[in-house]
Amino acid sequence: MCVFSSPQLQRIRSGGGDGRTRVLYVTSSALRHSALRCCLTIMKSSSGMRSSEDLDRFIPNRSSMDFDYARYLLNGGKVGGKQNNGIFSLSRDAYQKKLIETFNMSRGRILAFKRRSPIRVIDTFPGGTLSPEFKIRRREIPGQNPARVLDAPELLENYHTNLLDWSERSNVVAIGLTTTAYLWNASTLAISDMVCASGEDNYITSLSWAPDGRNLAVGLYNSEVQIWDVEAKKLLRTLRGCHRAGVGSLSWNHDMITTGGMDCKVVNNDVRMRQHIIGYYNGHRKQICGLKWSGSGRFLASGGYDNLLHIWDKRSMRRRPHSSYHHPSSSSYPWIHRFTDHSSTVRALAWSPYQSGLLASGGGSTDRAIKFWDTTTGSMLKSVDTGSQVSALQWNRHELELLSSHGSDNCKGLLLWKYPSMQKIAELGDDNASRVLHMAQSPDGRTVVAAGDENLQFWDVFGSPEEDSQEERQSRKASPKVPFSGFNITIR
Repeated sequence: MCVFSSPQLQRIRSGGGDGRTRVLYVTSSALRHSALRCCLTIMKSSSGMRSSEDLDRFIPNRSSMDFDYARYLLNGGKVGGKQNNGIFSLSRDAYQKKLIETFNMSRGRILAFKRRSPIRVIDTFPGGTLSPEFKIRRREIPGQNPARVLDAPELLENYHTNLLDWSERSNVVAIGLTTTAYLWNASTLAISDMVCASGEDNYITSLSWAPDGRNLAVGLYNSEVQIWDVEAKKLLRTLRGCHRAGVGSLSWNHDMITTGGMDCKVVNNDVRMRQHIIGYYNGHRKQICGLKWSGSGRFLASGGYDNLLHIWDKRSMRRRPHSSYHHPSSSSYPWIHRFTDHSSTVRALAWSPYQSGLLASGGGSTDRAIKFWDTTTGSMLKSVDTGSQVSALQWNRHELELLSSHGSDNCKGLLLWKYPSMQKIAELGDDNASRVLHMAQSPDGRTVVAAGDENLQFWDVFGSPEEDSQEERQSRKASPKVPFSGFNITIR
């Protein structure tokens, strides 16, 4: 062990094999290294070339050493040639206490569990953020009876159409029945209609509200897309040349509306421009059954009758028509992800309002699965067999839940799931529940309307009773089933 007690006089102690202690005094810093080499030579010769583990070592960082305590240890723990355990114990205890205070060490807390910090649930969907004091609310989940039922005669029983939408701004439900679009104002209960299709073998195949809540896009079987001013009941313009067959899917992205046709094409249209076609996407081999833009407006999900699910980037759309857009072997398709895991038609699509890039998709009658995708990495996160054809999906904006609608005979109605465990929470409807083909959510995210078997059913499945007054709850429970009589008067 090498200890330097002062800069002027430096002493090196070395222990030999004969038990004697040799002391070298070095008075010049220039001789320090020579003295060290000499000391090591003496030690090696006296110990018979012992292993390096038994040799003393030089510690260059002298500023971190306690020289008084080191000198005390070199003397064998003796002061004045006598053993003094009391001084040794006091010095050690004081040193340990000082070390704990300096480094804020507490052996009682090492590897101990910490108290769990409060959970903050932050909502990323458009419409605001949840409070930091967000907590799971207890609520009544409806069982067999919906809150309201409206008649919808002559509702087209076609799995590949999209005939229902609920406006986020105007709180108006729109549904397409053959050639006419009917509007039901959920605030005033007023009913109105617009005749959109004319001619033989022409009918409404899809509709979708614009983000402003004033304009309604209507897709027709004759391949045209109409833009209507709902308040004035005026046809603003007709988009032609997008497709060569019926338009089964529509999805808005600000002033651009994306159309999916029965001719396998996905087309972007800017309704402000005279030449409205601004781009398109290639990749599907059969008709498009579902379209949904992400909340950010950058990514588009498309599902088709060819069992394929594509994720597109808005920035990669083509600007010119491509003669072989339908050819499956082309290498120029600009999708960013192509999922082939579904074994049936992909129609139900829903982007998560909580996690960016999380997409839920539902398969048809031979697939019957809900699958979750991480579109940032292109991986499937989870797949759940529902036992029935999945026709639509809706995320709960207040809880981590997912609602699915089903349209096959072995399972009809609605199923409520807990995400991400996908544990079934409730099954809405009784054994005689009607087949559900379409589903939309209210602007406040509390009510869901389901369409099928010529009726509209309103379910308060996502509602929060704590936010309602007692009078509102009683009036809602006491309200009878109100028929959508305007449908019967107009059509029949």
